[in-house]
Amino acid sequence: MMSPAAPVKFQMPIPRRAPRALKMLMGCLVVATGFCVHPLKAQTQPAIAAAPAEAIVAPIITPAALKALIDKKANLRILDIRELMQGDGKTPNYDAGHIPGAIAAPYSSIRGPEKNPGLVLSDQELTRLFRKWGIDPGAHIVIAPVGSDASDFGGAARLFWTLHLAGLKRISILEGGLGAWGALGYPIETTKNTPSASSISVKLDRTQIVTTNEIAGLIRNRTSGKKFLLSDSRPEDYFLGEDKHPSSPRAGTLPGAKNHDHEEWFQLNTSKLLPRDQLESIAKNAGLIGDQDVITFCNTGHWSATTWFVLTQLLGQRNIKLYPESTVSWSKSRNPMDNEPSRAAVLKQQLKDSVDNLKR
Repeated sequence: MMSPAAPVKFQMPIPRRAPRALKMLMGCLVVATGFCVHPLKAQTQPAIAAAPAEAIVAPIITPAALKALIDKKANLRILDIRELMQGDGKTPNYDAGHIPGAIAAPYSSIRGPEKNPGLVLSDQELTRLFRKWGIDPGAHIVIAPVGSDASDFGGAARLFWTLHLAGLKRISILEGGLGAWGALGYPIETTKNTPSASSISVKLDRTQIVTTNEIAGLIRNRTSGKKFLLSDSRPEDYFLGEDKHPSSPRAGTLPGAKNHDHEEWFQLNTSKLLPRDQLESIAKNAGLIGDQDVITFCNTGHWSATTWFVLTQLLGQRNIKLYPESTVSWSKSRNPMDNEPSRAAVLKQQLKDSVDNLKR
């Protein structure tokens, strides 16, 4: 069943952290929507049938452009990456309403285990998943996130990165996500779309996936080896070792890394990226544009996927790689970390956390 989306206002929570330059600003974003929301070197491509040059698509697609393609019955594969259920485990997301023709493709499907969420799935696992989703190299793949904030965009960027490494070329992220679609009163449907299985075979270009051992080697040979930059996409408190991911045994950052908070790419408290000239200015000022290789990382390769997306897909940089397992993996190794708190500071924080838990 398909019906026009009646705009409904709801309060979107303030993202946990705003960019450092804007940390003192507070506010809420009211979004109109009809959807349920769940709070280096030139890169080579694997041998998957390439789309003709005239069929190249933009990495960001507006809701209006997507609606026009749907109306024209274009060859689309719309991936609704919300989890099937909201946080309460009872309220559905996809089944309650989605973009016409979209299939349920939960972001968690491409993530690693709880102890290492950034782990990249095997080619066999991705082949099974992409076949189930009906992924076809000839189709225009549109990734539809919620559209709530910068962190939400990171999930779409990580899936984009995965599809890109699988050799797929016609991929776009829906600007503003489902919130922007619903705010415009565009139709939604509740029909469960189950695509016919495709015959795709995935072979990721793993030369573009940076590993813990590879980074350790680069750091050891920093003075005599090739020039590179480690870009930490996390908020400043993570970079400084004041906070850490639950799966990380140690806080801090990679040796010699520079902090470039992923939220700086976005308009404040939205999932909408800044205009290209502003993105380029930020990247240049951060030293992310140039001849040196850039390796972007975060906690689990989620926020840093946005940095990879901006630099490669919007600014045309060719020397950018992603470290998907990021600091969760690095902190479990014996490799050193910058900004790692002292043992006394760690014990003090643990005591504070225990007291806070008793007060709850």
